Amino acid sequence: MSDRRSLVWLGLTPEPEQELPTAVAALRAPAAGRPPTALVAAERNRVERLVLRGTQRAWLRYLGEVADLVVEAADAAPADPRAALLAGEVVLDHHRMLIGLPGTGYARTAAQRRDLERALARLRSRAPQGHLELRSTV
Repeated sequence: MSDRRSLVWLGLTPEPEQELPTAVAALRAPAAGRPPTALVAAERNRVERLVLRGTQRAWLRYLGEVADLVVEAADAAPADPRAALLAGEVVLDHHRMLIGLPGTGYARTAAQRRDLERALARLRSRAPQGHLELRSTV
């Protein structure tokens, strides 16, 4: 790892690493009901690699993929929106915190924040109470 590589982005919040693997696995396999353990493990490994060896640019690309999954889920009107709500709220919170970091991350995620806010509003209107109870068992 180069001394010039900025690691400031790693200090934002631990929620994406903790919450996204299970939620993203559920979004990638919505017909499976509870996400398959292997898919959750693969997402967890991907996030771990990004955090340990990735760059802020690669991390933001991943979060952009997650944002796209959330928007797609909102458009598809899932019967159970919990995974999309959890993932969307985690990514939106992360993107809002970018304002405090140096660089262009906050500006680069402006469109994603807007899209996530709209998607989350649609998902919340369909969500049962206690909608964020999706947790990993892996």
